[in-house]
Amino acid sequence: MHKLPFALLLAASTLLLTGCDMDPSDWGNSDRFREDFSSTHKLAPGGRVMLESFNGGVEIVGWEKDSVEVSGTKSASREDVMKDIRIDVVSEADSIRIRAIRPVEHNCNCGAKFVLKVPKKVILDSITTSNGGIRVESIAGNSRLKTSNGGIRVWGVDGNLEATTSNASIEVGQFKGAADLRSSNGRIKADGIRGSFDARTSNSSIDATVAELDPGRPLSLESSNGSITLTLDTWKSNDIKAHTSNSSVNVRLPEKVAADLILSTSNGSITTDFEITTSQFSKTRVVGKLNGGGPRLDLSTSNGSVRVMKK
Repeated sequence: MHKLPFALLLAASTLLLTGCDMDPSDWGNSDRFREDFSSTHKLAPGGRVMLESFNGGVEIVGWEKDSVEVSGTKSASREDVMKDIRIDVVSEADSIRIRAIRPVEHNCNCGAKFVLKVPKKVILDSITTSNGGIRVESIAGNSRLKTSNGGIRVWGVDGNLEATTSNASIEVGQFKGAADLRSSNGRIKADGIRGSFDARTSNSSIDATVAELDPGRPLSLESSNGSITLTLDTWKSNDIKAHTSNSSVNVRLPEKVAADLILSTSNGSITTDFEITTSQFSKTRVVGKLNGGGPRLDLSTSNGSVRVMKK
């Protein structure tokens, strides 16, 4: 058994692949035909909002009114195609469904953007689009967001969140609830997280600052070809898993953290600020306990470093 602070240095060979972050806020040429639309509909607090669009961004902001204000712009390269895009709204007391319906001509070079103002207490049951970003702000309720080739930005949301995109980033700030974030070829960045957190991406990084996890809830971060950086402000006895390849894993923890530690790499280095009681000690793998042990802290990479630091 060893009990010591340590730094294991290996010859490093690092391959870093950065993912692209496509988030087109406007597309096509400047001579497109455009037409604005708007309508307002009653919606009880706690009601459900569903939106389906294509080739355009979606912005949703909470306000104090018991109604949904729907506005936006439809556009196309030809006027007849633009006019064939239908904005369909079905409004009931406890729900509203909004759709941008494509013209019969599938290769229409057309799309629609939406801006919604909704009651702050609301369920965003399904918000989907393509080739455009989604922004959600000041909502108290669960949200399911999905796009492709567009970023997702969430701020000031209290409620469970599912966010999925590709070829673009996800950013979440001042969030309370269970966050499940998925991207490919896009960065994931989170700050001020309270509740639980699960994030996966590829060919890009994950950078998360977690203010407080629910006691006992696991935290999982997974990437490939991208670094993982996690700062945990408070310790609530949570299992933590952070896995990547061809890049580094950097974790900052409160000084009093008590955990069972598993650190592994190949062609990289392992370092820590903590004193560890080790049961397995080699150039590529360290198994031990922090402050007597506890939940599992599992950090691994290949062709990159693993660092465990004190806050």
